[in-house]
Amino acid sequence: MEVELARQQWGDGYRRLEETRGDRRRYERLLAQVEVLTAQLRQRIGQTFTLDELAAAYADSDAWARGAVEEADPEPGAAHEVGTVGDAAFHLYARGATDYAP
Repeated sequence: MEVELARQQWGDGYRRLEETRGDRRRYERLLAQVEVLTAQLRQRIGQTFTLDELAAAYADSDAWARGAVEEADPEPGAAHEVGTVGDAAFHLYARGATDYAP
């Protein structure tokens, strides 16, 4: 996947996450899910990576992100917003890329 397109999607997901701030319970739950996916990213690509490597991991993230969220939060419907949570996690993790530029 093209890095710029992926970064746009990640930014959109982060904005959607931030729009939930008014609903404290929902926001905190989504933040916890972001942490789960961030931990998964650390395991999958490590702490030293490029944006290209992160975009490659994003291409198949649907396959593992939903399972990781459901395992960490077994409440029914926990993974309802996994797209937003996943995009937000990638957005935040991208800041650690060796070639990151705002």
